[in-house]
Amino acid sequence: MESLRDKHIEDTRRTLLDTGARLFAEREYTELSAEELVRAAGLTRGALYHHFDGKKGLFEAVLDELEERAAHRIRSAIDAHSDPFDRVEAGLEAFLDVCAEPEYRHIVLLQGPIALGWRRWREVDQRHLGSLVVEGARRVLESGEVQPHPPELLASAFYGALTEMSLTIAEAEDTATGRTQAAALARALLRGLAVDRPIT
Repeated sequence: MESLRDKHIEDTRRTLLDTGARLFAEREYTELSAEELVRAAGLTRGALYHHFDGKKGLFEAVLDELEERAAHRIRSAIDAHSDPFDRVEAGLEAFLDVCAEPEYRHIVLLQGPIALGWRRWREVDQRHLGSLVVEGARRVLESGEVQPHPPELLASAFYGALTEMSLTIAEAEDTATGRTQAAALARALLRGLAVDRPIT
């Protein structure tokens, strides 16, 4: 049974996460101070440092939650299909949908590399999404419907392409158009590997 102390700890953590998600989505990471975060949360700097070791730790925790939710959405889209190509295409569409959403776009794609540094940002992203890309590459290779390539290399190529596409969508003036163009290119790249299927 959860004690009152445990509930207080979890409530404090949740308040910081929710406040951080709201403010990080509205502001530039470099312009937002730890003091503003705790004031908006109605908490102390001590609470922030106790739970997250500061602004950067809170930002990473917020980003981590967004990536986890994205992975669940992509997984659900993938699992709605049985054909290997359809699974990959559904995953691509779900991923690009997520990238076009304002909160994910601003926090994960635009502010993430600035706040965490490219290497750490990529590590967090791969932890949540990398296995989905590897799984998709293995399934289409095992189907025998694509040209044979090492699965890790194929996954790496697609992960790299999707990463750059997501950043391009995030930086586009017209996010919806950027997302549509990225989807068309991603489908063309995938179908270009097919042995028998035409590019659609």
